[in-house]
Amino acid sequence: MTDEILTLKEVAKYLKLAEKTAYRLVAEGKLPGFKAGGSWRFKRGEIETWIERQVEERKVSAKK
Repeated sequence: MTDEILTLKEVAKYLKLAEKTAYRLVAEGKLPGFKAGGSWRFKRGEIETWIERQVEERKVSAKK
């Protein structure tokens, strides 16, 4: 896992989302992030873990 810090714009690009969508997800607490100086920041490792969790939840839901 890496401690690289990403901006909202970088996370949106990484997830292939519109910046507005990424902002909404983090503001709703659905995407892991933190504020630094009033701007959202993200640890790449936490985003990768979040992605893995989303995939696992999908698999569990599909089995039901």
